[in-house]
Amino acid sequence: MVGSTIPKRAFGRFLRGLREHVGASLLTASLQIDTSKQTLVRLEDGRPTKVTTPQLKSLLDLYEVSPTVRQEALEMWYEVRQQDKAAKLQGAYKGWWQAYADQYAPHFDHYLRLEATSNHWVSHQLVLVPGLLQTSEYRRAIIRATHPDLSDIDVERRLELAARRQERVAEPDYRMDALLSEAVLRHRPGGPAVMAAQLRYLCEAGTRDNISIRVVPFNKNTHEGLVILSFTMLEFPPLSCHLMEPPCVYIDGAEGALYLESDRVIDRFKKAISSIRRVALSENDTRDLMSDIAKEHTA
Repeated sequence: MVGSTIPKRAFGRFLRGLREHVGASLLTASLQIDTSKQTLVRLEDGRPTKVTTPQLKSLLDLYEVSPTVRQEALEMWYEVRQQDKAAKLQGAYKGWWQAYADQYAPHFDHYLRLEATSNHWVSHQLVLVPGLLQTSEYRRAIIRATHPDLSDIDVERRLELAARRQERVAEPDYRMDALLSEAVLRHRPGGPAVMAAQLRYLCEAGTRDNISIRVVPFNKNTHEGLVILSFTMLEFPPLSCHLMEPPCVYIDGAEGALYLESDRVIDRFKKAISSIRRVALSENDTRDLMSDIAKEHTA
């Protein structure tokens, strides 16, 4: 959010609201400014586009906004463009992760943008340790399992990307909540020694003020986490304007990903998080369990 108090995603959501209020379709709006529907989707998602100020004004004409709303929209647009200029001057316009773009799926670029601007991360995982909390050897094992033909150089580049992302872990203002199934602790990517080291790292990380790690043990009865499966929710800092940047739920899959942000869906996932927390062990009991299982892995 360099140079601005209005992130693109919040402004894009504002524009989407104007379009939907007048019932204009994406196709109609894209034809209005002589661009593709995908470009308009990117604009409303807060992703980089080449939309110009005259095109934005044309959109506002289509949306039949009042003079007050028009002025407000143009002022916000000016802030967003100033943000872009400041980021370009600092060499951060496309995000530092773009240097590793050949090492991740195209859809993951959007997630990395969200992760970089978020200030609270909640991850519920049934199988694997979440990426921000993985040790390098644990992650190396996963990379090798999913991409056995990857060159050593590309493996190291993926590990570098992971290490850059994990710098957020050390930021005291970045809050992290990991809710893990006991199965996560018992799988052995890389073998027992790698898993034991991973669990010891989680024990240490969980003592930090900004990180909470809690495990749902096998002996708990049915809870909503079994139905809603693995996901990550990202929340964002408040803005200094009337706009709100809503939370986003990210669900990763073998062939793509979902980005969910409607109020109804976010409410459902927040209720699921509360349900999972009710059956999860305390942080202290979680560390005790992880320590015991780490010993089992090396016995």
